[in-house]
Amino acid sequence: MKRSDINRLIQEAIEFFDEMNFKLPPFAFWGVDEWDNKNHEYDEIRANKLGWDVTDYGSDDFMSRGLLLFTIRNGNPELKDSKSYAEKIMVVREGQITPCHFHWKKKEDIINRGGGNLLIRLHNSTEDGELADSPVQVHIDGRSYEVPAGTVIRLTPGESITLMTGQYHSFWGEPGFGTVLVGEVSECNDDFADNRFYENVGRFPDIEEDETTLFYLCNEYPKA
Repeated sequence: MKRSDINRLIQEAIEFFDEMNFKLPPFAFWGVDEWDNKNHEYDEIRANKLGWDVTDYGSDDFMSRGLLLFTIRNGNPELKDSKSYAEKIMVVREGQITPCHFHWKKKEDIINRGGGNLLIRLHNSTEDGELADSPVQVHIDGRSYEVPAGTVIRLTPGESITLMTGQYHSFWGEPGFGTVLVGEVSECNDDFADNRFYENVGRFPDIEEDETTLFYLCNEYPKA
């Protein structure tokens, strides 16, 4: 991805969050110069990979296959008195697919916070990491029921789904209904060890530095 595209996408996300009346924490707006002067008081942000996260999953086509996230809070088992939970806010565009994956450890709630409709395709996983053809147990806002493998669930604004460990899922905004503000509340997030993508994808982008960085991504912070 080009740095200019990442800069633009973050600025568009800030505008979208503002339109949706979703307030980000102050560190969301710290530019590169501010971060270069932050000391060890902010090591939790660095260590837990809080903040901006923009990826095209190695597709070189962000609008078709990509995701923009902001991690608001997260735990880290290596830190004393760390949180045991995480929260993210995401911008999911119409038809923009987050590839099929599951988590080895993390259980999560995916929440449609507003805007358009979110579509989620579900499969169980087999012991060797393939897509199972068994019925999938669905948990939506206090209701539990079974659906056939590969069923696409629609979440309208206000609805949420609980995704269990080992449960394959991919998601995208339903075309014709607008960009979706998507929340995630989960156990601790670890993008380096807890993700199992069905296809081989790149979780963090290779960046072409074609202009000055406006905001560090969560895996770019300088050491204190």
